[in-house]
Amino acid sequence: MKTTFREIKLEKGVYEPRELPVPSLPEVAFLGRSNVGKSSLINAFLGQKRLARVSSTPGFTKTINFFRVDHRFYVVDLPGYGFAKVPPKMRQQWKDLIETYLSSPRPIKLLVLIFDIRRKPDELDQKLLEYVKALNRPYLIALNKIDRVKKTERKKLKEAWKKGLQVPEERIFLISCKTKDGLKEIGREILNHVEGA
Repeated sequence: MKTTFREIKLEKGVYEPRELPVPSLPEVAFLGRSNVGKSSLINAFLGQKRLARVSSTPGFTKTINFFRVDHRFYVVDLPGYGFAKVPPKMRQQWKDLIETYLSSPRPIKLLVLIFDIRRKPDELDQKLLEYVKALNRPYLIALNKIDRVKKTERKKLKEAWKKGLQVPEERIFLISCKTKDGLKEIGREILNHVEGA
């Protein structure tokens, strides 16, 4: 299976539900709290450095961004949630936009949910998982920033997320965009869903 990409293009940035493009190719959506390394993971998966905008400011991504990959599928970058320092009205607009996208009859092959492994799953994380499970769409968990914890602690932290979110172990991937640990494995799994394997 091909794991390198020739042409990646930002097709559209969507501010409002009515602007969502007509579905045409399989879609893989990335979502997570603000500042969990979502843009870094998208860049790492696609083999790019600055395709998805990386920012130290939580809530930087304000649109749903559709990146077309080799005319094969779309990587969909959803706005971060949770800690974004934005007015409540804008936060509600983002929530409505994300939920409209996720609940629409679109060819979403996989949802990649990204969490910071150093944190503990809380009520907001649990509600997100409940919502995703209710959508009945395929998903996987990316526990990011494993380079910032000791190797001896990773198994324990993974177990805490597994129990806290009540997800099967095979859906959880330990990754580091900095050291590239786990990127090959999660990339393979993403492409398996895109190709319908």
